[in-house]
Amino acid sequence: MSGLVACDAPLAESFDLALVDLDGVAYKGHESIPRAAEGLTGARERGMRLVFVTNNASREPESVAAQLSGLGIATEPAEVMTAAQAAAAVLTTRLAPGAKVLVVGGAGLVTAVQQAGFVVVTSADDAPDAVAQGFAPELAWPQLAEAAYAVQRGAWHVASNLDLSLPTPRGFAPGNGALVGAVQAATGVTPDSAGKPAPTMFRLAVARAGAKRPLVIGDRLDTDLAGARAADYPGLLVLTGVSSARDAVLARPAERPHLIGGDLVSLLEPHPAPAPGPEGWWTTREAAARVVDGRLEVRGWTGVLAARVDVVRSACAAAWDAVDRGNAVDPGSVPDLAVHDG
Repeated sequence: MSGLVACDAPLAESFDLALVDLDGVAYKGHESIPRAAEGLTGARERGMRLVFVTNNASREPESVAAQLSGLGIATEPAEVMTAAQAAAAVLTTRLAPGAKVLVVGGAGLVTAVQQAGFVVVTSADDAPDAVAQGFAPELAWPQLAEAAYAVQRGAWHVASNLDLSLPTPRGFAPGNGALVGAVQAATGVTPDSAGKPAPTMFRLAVARAGAKRPLVIGDRLDTDLAGARAADYPGLLVLTGVSSARDAVLARPAERPHLIGGDLVSLLEPHPAPAPGPEGWWTTREAAARVVDGRLEVRGWTGVLAARVDVVRSACAAAWDAVDRGNAVDPGSVPDLAVHDG
């Protein structure tokens, strides 16, 4: 199903495992996101287990767990799944233990590759069998050049993720995908990717936890929610990070969330689904939206967070239904629909 779904009970009671993205969901840079700790702590109290799944490959799980714990979200390293760990798992599908891997990335990627049984090298002249590339802020031209030389000589190129941008307190900076793109441009070789939106990390985390009813939680349509669709897991979009409510309304089918919440406290709440009604209106409690002649109309917008989120849900349902029926929706008719003030 490509539309929003209903959940009559709080999400924390309906799913046994939350696969939680980090930046834009649990925190933003080094700062906490309002109500994130409240939502995650409350979810745990209701029996939901948590695994934090991140496309960041530069940090050790211990470092991530320490940061979360410092923000009031008590976390053990075993509750963190990084793109570095996923990349190492991908390497095991083609390489035998003891194979040489040129690591271009941070300490987290080095550790993950070593723990998978591979020998880490730093030069293309060491004849590596593969190049594992992940983001690290200290990466520079010499490391990218070594990766390019190795790939040109036949090494298998595996990227931890292909995120083009990286959110920072100052704005968006080039992400790992931008740096991988430099190597790809130099070699003409398209790398394999372990990170979201590939389903690898989600499936590894679910298998490790032995979960039966996982829920993906993220702030990016193109990685978190596309990954949820790829893994065939329900996905919750929280409107505290990169993708906006307007982005959700205009989302491609492969990136649509199954559920939408204002923030992580939405884990403690039921989630109504919009219902079709007369004159083309899609209604969620007191909120409604429809598409007329390609233009989106909404009603029910107030200053209350829950009501604003209901408008977003209705707007998504109306727009998605129109698109799925073969009709265009004018992006210029879709307002910002910002659910948070400021």
